[in-house]
Order: sequence, then structure tokens, then C-alpha cells
Amino acid sequence: MTTRLTVAQALVRFLSAQYTERDGVRQRLIGATWGIFGHGNVAGIGQALLEYPDAMPYHQGRNEQAMVHAAVGYARQSNRLSTHAVTTSIGPGATNLVTGAALATINHLPVLLLPGDVFATRPADPVLQQLEVPYAGDVSVNDCLRPVSRYFDRITRPEALIPSALNAMRVLTDPVETGAVTLALPQDVQAEAYDWPAEFFAERVWTVRRPGADPTELAEAVRIIRAAARPLVVAGGGVHHSRAEAALAEFAEATGIPVASTQAGKGSLRHDHPQDVGGIGHTGTATADELARTADLVIGVGTRYTDFTTASGTLFSNPDVRFLNLNIAPYDGHKLAGHPLVADARSGLTELTDALRPHRVADSYATEYTEDKERWEQRVDACYEVDEPDTRPTQPQVLGALDELADESDILINAAGSLPGDLHKLWRTRSHDQYHLEYGYSCMGYEIPAAIGVKLAAPDRPVWALVGDGTYLMMPTEIVTAVQEGIAIKVLIIQNHGYASIGGLSESVGGERFGTAYRYPSEEGAYTGSPLPVDLAANAASLGMRVLRAKTVRDLREALAQARAADTPTCVYVETQTADTVSGAPPAQAWWDVPVAETATRPSAVKARELYERHVSTRRRHL
Repeated sequence: MTTRLTVAQALVRFLSAQYTERDGVRQRLIGATWGIFGHGNVAGIGQALLEYPDAMPYHQGRNEQAMVHAAVGYARQSNRLSTHAVTTSIGPGATNLVTGAALATINHLPVLLLPGDVFATRPADPVLQQLEVPYAGDVSVNDCLRPVSRYFDRITRPEALIPSALNAMRVLTDPVETGAVTLALPQDVQAEAYDWPAEFFAERVWTVRRPGADPTELAEAVRIIRAAARPLVVAGGGVHHSRAEAALAEFAEATGIPVASTQAGKGSLRHDHPQDVGGIGHTGTATADELARTADLVIGVGTRYTDFTTASGTLFSNPDVRFLNLNIAPYDGHKLAGHPLVADARSGLTELTDALRPHRVADSYATEYTEDKERWEQRVDACYEVDEPDTRPTQPQVLGALDELADESDILINAAGSLPGDLHKLWRTRSHDQYHLEYGYSCMGYEIPAAIGVKLAAPDRPVWALVGDGTYLMMPTEIVTAVQEGIAIKVLIIQNHGYASIGGLSESVGGERFGTAYRYPSEEGAYTGSPLPVDLAANAASLGMRVLRAKTVRDLREALAQARAADTPTCVYVETQTADTVSGAPPAQAWWDVPVAETATRPSAVKARELYERHVSTRRRHL
């Protein structure tokens, strides 16, 4: 039995029948499709979505990159078990997907991209927005998506959709391989009819695996842990993807081993859990980083060990340190010459806990990290403390005001600027999914569209997009989408008149904050004059958002409370006290390698190079 449909109609029907299942819970894999229409998809996927409105919900975007961010936010909040598709026209609409695709793939988050493509039959060549490549007739701008996709195919014949669509679903639901999946759809093929087998549209369930550990690897892991005197767990994003937070807590409580977290792993334990010692690495806490320097065993759980986590190879400085890496991906399991324990995070932690009982670290070690954590919490309190509530707040005081208001239901979203460092060091996470930091790609502009995606996945929870002025100017467009669809996100704009984070970095590497401020030129140099008369609050209001301006800490507290209670999209705008420093939070507790000019005439760069060479000399290759 067959059904005659266009390729686009068949794809929409097929996607509406795909499901995931893990731990006995089944849910739809492709929950909705985002789209901006133009030639290349308006008469194909656009018509198919119109044809089957009950089969596939549709969301209208304003920027193609932002649509990917919204889909990624939805996927992360859905524990990678559900995601969205994104359809675009050919040309600029398609290439605008590249940044979002890179973000999804780097963070191992599933998203289905359906860019329109040039004619497969080439009735006219070139067509509008086509890239001509003299040496290859089968190349289009969509090939830019190949290196940032975990699976890529161009559907040049209707029947080719069948195996390609199945492969796309396989990759989207694979906990190791998942990321951006691209099916490039030539505009003539989208509209072409074909007789499809009925089996193609049958409901299909993709089981998301939880593989256990190899017995030999597990036995060796147990031996390594029992031999360690100062073990430290580094919890990465894989803990959340696996929903292994309870298993990690049980492991930490049974063994007494402290747990530090990467940006992606923060919230693996609540901030007040006895074994939680906070963020690790360049943006981490003094407690976690000092434990890392003296650790003789680092147990990585679901982490990729990026340079921010390892302080560019300088953090784990104990000459006897070893690494044990529990990771579902063998590629990550072997990093830092560690002993791999290739398994699902939850399965592996449960097996480790059972095999280690009744092993525990020494009481003296537990006392040491407990006391250090208490001292760090005092530093956090000092950052949040407000002596004069009628003055302009610092950035940490902004976070402190939100901390006073939030409970375990709130979700915070951030990706770039100085906020990730402050949040990693200072934020007290109350639930496993409260802390949503995209720091694999650290993409400016992610926050607002991602907040929309998160809110679609968690409609009953307060969702906050925390943005600086630099990030806001990158991508405020999806405010219009939130207003149009009544998605009640909360946007907190923190104005400090420039790229404060990069300004601080520039100063530290001898760049003297060149080109990092939003100011007029002056006699002293480029962009060092008075601030520009830019009103981001007015801009947000012009896009349809309710805006609450806060000039003081007292105003801020009231505005945040109003925004949290609002059932419409609401923005809180606040200008921070310091315009030329990063934030006033505790400085970095570990180094990050940003190369400094080896030769220079300006004293600032010469001095920065001397400091750089001292740091570089402490780097280790773990073998």
C-alpha cells in the first residue's frame, strides 16, 4: 500500500510519527518545526506544514540562527529526548544556520536542520542566491553545514529520503553521536510527488540506550579509586544528559568524594550538598581549584575536559595525578591519558557505588574541603551584600538580588560575556536544571531564543535570559516571537557599555581594552570617550516587550519580583555600577591560555608576556 505525497509532505508526516523512549518513558522526538520562509521552502516544507497543522506544530522565527538556538534550548531542557526541526530558504537563510549548528554539535545537543537548496534538476543555472563553484557542480552553500553536522545528506531524489530520514533519526537519538543533523532539500525535490510505502509513516520508537560498564574496566576503576587519598569528581554535562544527578549524589555520599562541576555540569549536586565544592577551572571556585591542584585522582563524569576546566593544562598539578573518565563516548573516555570507563553516566555511577561499598575518603580530607567551602560561601555572601540599597548595583549584586528571589523552579540561561564567570563562581544552584549555561561554544545571542525553547519545554517555570549589552545587541530579534506567541520569558539586561569580559581579558594580555567599549572616540584613543546614547530598554519595548527599568538595588528587587510574577514577556533593565571592570566578583582562581604578543613596544604587552611565559611553564601533558 502506498500514499502519494510530495517529499515535503512525506517528511512532515514521517517526523510526526517518531518517538524516543528511555527508562520506560516515551515522548515525541520532533516536537515542532521552526521556520522562516522564502524561495527554497515556501512551496515545499511551508505548504506541507499548512497541509498537516495537527501533525506538526509550527513556530515563526525572525532569525535563522536564533531558531536553531530555540530548538537547542528546547532539546537541552528535554534531556535530549525531544527536539525541534528548523526549515529555511536557500542562500542566506541556509548559511545563517551554521553558527547554531556548530553550537548544537559541540554541546552534543540534537537539532534537525532542513535548509532549502538549489534545484536538483538545474532548469536554470544559476538561480537566485546560488553559489557558483566552477570546479564542482554539486556544491551549494549548504555544504558549509557539513563540518558542523553529525549527519549531512542532500536529498536529490524522492526515494532517497527514506534511508536518509532513518539515518537522521538514528543520529539524533544516539547519546554519543547526537548533534546537528542536516537534510538539505532542493526546492524542486521538496515539491515532487512520490508513492510512499505506508510503513514509512508508521510510528517508530527509538530507544535511548543506557549501556553499563565493561567488567574489566569497572574492576580497574574500583581499584584506582580505592588507592587514591585525594580523589575529586569533575561533573560535566553528561551527568545532566543522563539524568544521573541522584546517582552522583548517592556516589558522593557513600564515598565522601567531593564533586566539582564544569559550566555544563553545574547543578549536578545542589549548592548545599555536603560534597558539592562548586565550579572548577578558570571560572571556578577557590575550593574546587585548590582541590584540583592537590588531587591524586580526578574522576571525570560526562566531561570533555575543555581548556576552561583544565586551566589550559595547568590546574591538575599533583605530580602523581591520574584520571578516571566515566563517559558514554570512548573519545572523551580516553582523554588526559585516563583510564576509560565507557558507560552511561547513571549506569556507571550506580555500578561504581555498589562495587566500592563501604569505601570512604579519610575524615580529615572531608573536613578540609568542608571548611574551605564554608570560607568560599562567605566570599559569595560578601559579593551579594548591599550596604546602600539606593545605589546602582554591581553585577554580583544583580545576581544576589535574583538569588534572593529564585527558588528551585527558576531556570537561568546565559552563554557569553562576564556573566558565565560570575555565575559559575557565585550562583547557588537549587535544582538539577536551574543552571543553563551554553559554554561549549559560548555563543553571544544564544540566551533570548534559547529561553523561548526552554519555556516551551517547561511552560510552568520562570525562565530567565541573562544578557549583557553586547549579547543583547547580537540577537534581540526573537523578543518579537515571544511577544507574538505569548511565551512569558523574563529577560534581564545588564548594561555596562561594552564588551566588559573581553575588555578585562584585553587588559590582562596587553591589549589595553582596545575596541571593547561602546563609547565615542576621544583624543586619548579610539572609543574611550563618553558612552553612546543607546537605550536598550527602549529597544526591547519597541519590540513589544514590557520593560521595567531599575536604577538602584531597591528598584531592581522590585522589578525582578514583578517580572517573575508576570504572565507576559517581561524585561528588567539595569545599569551596573562599574563600566570599566569586569564585574567586581572574585578574580579567576586559575589561568586560561590566551597567547600574548611575543614582541611588542608597549609596556603593557611586554609585562603581560612576562606573566604569560611564567604560566606557560607550568603546563603539563598528562601521559
